[in-house]
Amino acid sequence: MNITVSKKLESLPPYLFAQIDAAKRKARLEGRNIIDLGVGDPDIPTPAFIIEKLYEAARDPKNHRYALDQGMPELRDAIAEWYKKRFNVDLNPDREVLPLIGSKEGIAHIPVAFLDRGDSVLVPDPGYPPYRNATILADGKPQAMPLKNSGGFLPDIDGISPKIAEKTKLMFLNYPNNPTSATADRPFYEKVVGFAKQYNIIVCHDAAYSEVAFDGYRPMSFLEVSGAKEVGVEFHSLSKTFNMTGWRIGWVCGNEQAVAALAKVKSNIDSGIFQAIQVAGIAALKDGASAVEDNNKVYAERIQVFTDGLKNLGWKVDKPKATFYVWAKIPKKAKSSLEFSQILLERANIVATPGIGFGKYGEGYVRFAMTVNKEMLKEAVDRMKVYLIDQF
Repeated sequence: MNITVSKKLESLPPYLFAQIDAAKRKARLEGRNIIDLGVGDPDIPTPAFIIEKLYEAARDPKNHRYALDQGMPELRDAIAEWYKKRFNVDLNPDREVLPLIGSKEGIAHIPVAFLDRGDSVLVPDPGYPPYRNATILADGKPQAMPLKNSGGFLPDIDGISPKIAEKTKLMFLNYPNNPTSATADRPFYEKVVGFAKQYNIIVCHDAAYSEVAFDGYRPMSFLEVSGAKEVGVEFHSLSKTFNMTGWRIGWVCGNEQAVAALAKVKSNIDSGIFQAIQVAGIAALKDGASAVEDNNKVYAERIQVFTDGLKNLGWKVDKPKATFYVWAKIPKKAKSSLEFSQILLERANIVATPGIGFGKYGEGYVRFAMTVNKEMLKEAVDRMKVYLIDQF
């Protein structure tokens, strides 16, 4: 039998992190001691009180059924309460909040709710690959918004062509940003809201890293801006906030019509989040503030160690205010981010993510994830000094 895949599937680039995982597995099979600074998967354990709540809930037979598509009312209430306390944003838990099987799932499905063949979607470049790939899978046309150092890695809203804007249904944004670690302020979001209103564009703001911040900086929510709820939604996740990447629990909130449309898509695709995980998520939102503070202290120390080490090697690198990523320009002698990442792995046994994997405008950079301990980060810097001396 000759099995052929769809043209849409063929048009997708190989998923970056799958390629990185394959390279890691190969290196480990060869017995090499890898320092993995590639994928942003926290190494800090999920807080014990969340695990205990899961254990307790998993033992309750009433949680062994299909979950409600809209999630438990108690979870939606907890999300609304957390939003009010954290951002002073009011949300109706019944109409403006929708739990997700991780925010990635919702990001991947929201284009299905709004795109017809050929509709445009504005996506950040460099950016999280699912923004672009989900657009393609929904028969949409991704339109890159370049994120450049000269503009603080914010898209130039004024520079977007009216011809493109008029054909655009969705705009993806992500601050604090993956991969650049850039942050956004109120005037930027106000400009986005005005632009979205002018062209009738739904804004999809990915705030997965809003709670990973340092030195007193507190990222704001897009929904704090006047008029934001009229034009968009915000995605959140417990993955980075509470080290729950494998648990798959997040949510979308904001515009009632957009939330309802995504809920309709999901009702035809999945059966909701395992209810015991929802119960654990409620506990995290209600009682997890100190765990977030503890996490951020760890990441702040790691970032300081790593950026100081790179600077001592001659790198020009900024210490981020948020996220656990260091976005660094590759050495001048390196021909490309992909080549440099391969050199890091082959010579120094360090896994890093090439900037080109996040889009055309990520070329010239590499992303390091601070998801190993300080000692390993120091070791990574030492390996670079020893094995990559000709690259500096």
